Amino acid sequence: MLVLPLCAQQRAEEDLKVGLVLSGGGAKGLAHIGAIKVLEEAGVRIDYVGGTSMGAIVGGLYATGYSATQLDSIFNTIDFETLIQDDVPRSAKTFYEKNATEKYAITLPFDKFQVSFPSGISKGQNVYNLISKLTSHVSHIRNFDNLPIPFFCMATNVETGAQVVLDEGYLPRAITASGALPSLFSPVVINDQVLVDGGVVNNYPIDEVRAMGAELIIGVDVQDSLRSRENLQSAFSVMVQINNFRTIENMVQKRKKTDLYIHPNIDDFTVVSFDEGRKIIEAGHEAAGQYRDTLQKIAARQRKSAKRQVPLNNSNSLYISEVQIEGNTNYTRSYVLGKLKLKIPDEVSYLQFNEGVNNLSATGNFQDINYRFIETDKDVYSVQFQLRESDSKTLLRLGAHYDDLYRTAALLNVTRKRLFTNNDIASFDFIVGDNIRYNFNYYIDKGFYWSVGLNSRYAFFDQDVAVDFIIPEISGEDIPLNEVELRYSDLTNQIYVETLFKRTFLLGMGAEHKWLKFFSETIGVDEDNSSRTTFENTNYLSAYGYLKYDTFDNSFFPNHGLYFDGDFHLYLFAEGDNENFDQFSIAKAKIGYAFSFLDDFSVRLGTEGGFTIGSDATQSLDFFLGGYGFKRINNIIPLLGYEALSLRGNTYLRSEMTVDYEIFRKNHLNVAVNISNIGDDLFTEGQWIDGIDHSGFALGYGLETFLGPVEVKYSFSPELDASEWYVTAGFRF
Repeated sequence: MLVLPLCAQQRAEEDLKVGLVLSGGGAKGLAHIGAIKVLEEAGVRIDYVGGTSMGAIVGGLYATGYSATQLDSIFNTIDFETLIQDDVPRSAKTFYEKNATEKYAITLPFDKFQVSFPSGISKGQNVYNLISKLTSHVSHIRNFDNLPIPFFCMATNVETGAQVVLDEGYLPRAITASGALPSLFSPVVINDQVLVDGGVVNNYPIDEVRAMGAELIIGVDVQDSLRSRENLQSAFSVMVQINNFRTIENMVQKRKKTDLYIHPNIDDFTVVSFDEGRKIIEAGHEAAGQYRDTLQKIAARQRKSAKRQVPLNNSNSLYISEVQIEGNTNYTRSYVLGKLKLKIPDEVSYLQFNEGVNNLSATGNFQDINYRFIETDKDVYSVQFQLRESDSKTLLRLGAHYDDLYRTAALLNVTRKRLFTNNDIASFDFIVGDNIRYNFNYYIDKGFYWSVGLNSRYAFFDQDVAVDFIIPEISGEDIPLNEVELRYSDLTNQIYVETLFKRTFLLGMGAEHKWLKFFSETIGVDEDNSSRTTFENTNYLSAYGYLKYDTFDNSFFPNHGLYFDGDFHLYLFAEGDNENFDQFSIAKAKIGYAFSFLDDFSVRLGTEGGFTIGSDATQSLDFFLGGYGFKRINNIIPLLGYEALSLRGNTYLRSEMTVDYEIFRKNHLNVAVNISNIGDDLFTEGQWIDGIDHSGFALGYGLETFLGPVEVKYSFSPELDASEWYVTAGFRF
């Protein structure tokens, strides 16, 4: 609808100033791209841009020099599901974050022993990262009037309800604030104002664009209309409907003020229909195309001028010469750089940089992570970080698990940050169910420097095992039992130091105390005349070291990546039942590789082994093989086709291959095979290559859930001519 008459005769001195208003509307805002395409095709020069929410994103990028065609290409390559979420790729996390995220299903703030909830599902960090990269060529501009096209966007002060015009500062931060949809994204703090989506109070800022000096306003409106009860089937849709009451009422007058009003036909789409982006862009192009003649007349009233050319950053990497950090009071510079995985000066890809920022965000220690790139020399950048630390220090974490060894388990965790000093974190797991367990960890994170940790763990389970498995010396004797119930206790205390190098390797060393006790109430009588035979009750003291490398994208169903875990223990002293103790060492290592082929198919290959060096008098720390789905402790190793703790020896080799097919999203069918040799002194006797002693085949189904993987496997061992079922659910702890 055009309400401002156009002069039939263009005056030579006339140069019509045109303002563009782009409304918010979530995914529907992609229609702005199609409409801008038509404006460019008609030759209309846009002199001012104002937008809200998605209109701020599209309008802000257009104002920095992108053409509509470039915007189309950009948005067609974006995975919006990943963009909206703050999920950090596993391969980008530090080892501490990997362990934490693969143990707990639910994490909630727990300060002052009160459970609270996050202010948004996502912090919007991925959105901020993307816009920062796309606008790096104008990162030096603080006044948005100095952009190739003067620009502003709208936000809402959540404390006062007032609208806020953002026309200066750091452009990515302003755009992110304008699109911080309540409940979906956390609020953004700018100039001590807590800001959310501008659409709450002003979703179509026509008056503000007019005030910039626009003589003619072109508006693209992609706002929702009111929906019937049949289309209000979720809390989110109801919230959007409530927010639309005011904006729809306000649009009655704002539409009259618009000189050329473009309203794409997008009723069939929702604010989250990003998967239908191509259709939405076409709808915008079609709607604007109806006014092509009018747009050409508008262009005729403007002086022809070349569009200001801005060099766009098409590089996939950047050279960082300096990192400046402000706002970190309780977390040191080394901690921040360690989480970012930045060692400067260095060249890093944008992907690596963004993953580092997201990893820093995933710690939960920072409410806001603002940064800007400043080009100090040609293709050389300084990065300025402005951090706002989170006030929350205490977390409540929950988890649940089931496997055939530990059986049912519920996990309650309390985590306290900054307990004694900067960068420290204390975590206590209390596990109840069929077996009581605990795990306490205190860690001082020094980033790339040597970090210090203290860990105490108690584990317990009972398992039926063969008689000669725990009493090898009675093998062949006339014992009226095939199996006994083994009750296994382990208390391990460690103090260690570790450091991260080459961004991905973890090197550590420490000292360990271990108390092992296992007994059976099936056979024998103890000194108190109770039915019990104790096979081990000894304290061990050792020194150890380890090296880890892990780039798996998923620890349970990996599609790509490489994994290595090497460990060496030197057992120095023992006190207790093991009176024949002599010093010995245990070395073990595991390596895995995953790759994808065809669509939704992946292969995981792995091999591992271990052996004892020195005295073989201590057998309680032998390798025990069998079972599936449990958290590894000591030298208890899974082996498909066998029950847990079916095989033992002081040397073992094991290899596996799994082919996985993701039949539906997060639903997996897989087939697996593993082979193993285990026994005493296999290497010295040459028995490790004399054939395959043990093998197992399995067919399984796996489902990825928020509690962790749920798996069911049917396995068969040719050597035993028997089958086993394995059921496991939840993260392993």
